[in-house]
Amino acid sequence: MVERVLLLGTSNRKKVIELEAHLVPRGFTLKTPADFPDVIEVEETGATFIENARLKAVAQAVARGMWAIGEDSGLCVPALDGQPGVISARFSGPGATDQSNNQKLLACMENLDDPKRAAYYISTIVLSDPTGNIVLEASGECWGRILRAPRGVAGFGYDPLFEVPEYHRTFAELGLQVKRAISHRSRALRCFLRDFDLLQ
Repeated sequence: MVERVLLLGTSNRKKVIELEAHLVPRGFTLKTPADFPDVIEVEETGATFIENARLKAVAQAVARGMWAIGEDSGLCVPALDGQPGVISARFSGPGATDQSNNQKLLACMENLDDPKRAAYYISTIVLSDPTGNIVLEASGECWGRILRAPRGVAGFGYDPLFEVPEYHRTFAELGLQVKRAISHRSRALRCFLRDFDLLQ
């Protein structure tokens, strides 16, 4: 039986809020690294999102002796050979911020016409048992396009540049309720919860 007390392997508060929105109503009790006096830093050395999610889940699970979730996500632009990809959070180099990453992305795409501005967010989620055995993996994608200038003030990361065509709005313009329904992380979490129920 899988315990419903889960350690989230992320210190990103905005990610935690989105994970909580799906997991708490389903009866999970969630812990974060902030609940412990010492911080475990997990270096994201994986070549793919799923590899990084595995690293986070296993490291946290073994260190704390708890069931743990590792999540890794980012933005991929096919016309840029998948960049920013696994380095989405540090795309613009050391000391990267959301603003500097967005500026670099716009510069890289400056000469791309609209058909080549397609992009997708991806989220991968991994569940590890307390001994480091991976028992569940899930992923989700959300497709859109990259605008030529940011719009909106909500969200984080590349959200002000990522427009969902069906809504004609960026993730930074959409309300949290809509984003939770269609985002890559929400889609991954729905798959995760479906498969989790099968483990019981």
